[in-house]
Amino acid sequence: MWLDGRGMQLSDYPRPSVTVDVALLTVIETGTGPLPAVLVAHRPGGAWALPGTFLRIDERLDAAALRALRDKVGVTGEHPRQLRVFDDPGRDPRGRVVTVAHVDLVHPARLAGRLTESVRLAPLVAERFVLPDGQERLAFDHDLITAEAMRWARRAYAERPDPARLLGETFSLNDLRRLHGAIRGGPLQKDTFRRRMEPFLVPTGERSSGSVGRPAQLYRRRDNLDN
Repeated sequence: MWLDGRGMQLSDYPRPSVTVDVALLTVIETGTGPLPAVLVAHRPGGAWALPGTFLRIDERLDAAALRALRDKVGVTGEHPRQLRVFDDPGRDPRGRVVTVAHVDLVHPARLAGRLTESVRLAPLVAERFVLPDGQERLAFDHDLITAEAMRWARRAYAERPDPARLLGETFSLNDLRRLHGAIRGGPLQKDTFRRRMEPFLVPTGERSSGSVGRPAQLYRRRDNLDN
């Protein structure tokens, strides 16, 4: 039997519960242009929250995150990664609960079939996620988690073209700039953005179709090349 220097077993110490919460981000088209959005679920008590669950004693954190997505919002096939630990002692009114937040950024088409009255996408408008039913805040400290998730997304989109591949494998520079502007919180200067992104892009030799005006040159990411 293991004992520490005070003669106490591990079970003698009070322990917090551990949960996982998943900020599943995407970008949706709206009447005013593309906007980031986060997937939220309606809790039995009436609040909206990120999908989450308590960690089981024999379970890894990544498995719990996948289980939360599957059981709470019906989403499978994603690969959320650890974002940050949130451990404020008062973050959960039910007791001492530490959560390991996870994050992912996925194509909206992967979520469209999962949306119901109790599972929604909340768009980010003026640095605030607009929740269904006019609610002001997510449950627990999930507003802090979503804010941290957006900071993660903005870092990911600061220097490389669409790392989450929300635009697919080929895209125009204008579509790429609109997407990056949506995630980074405002319009981006055209020439500066082009100079920053072109070293990571390869022209496909094709042009867009079905759009108004002159067809645009299409690109793909340089890291898609085999050599």
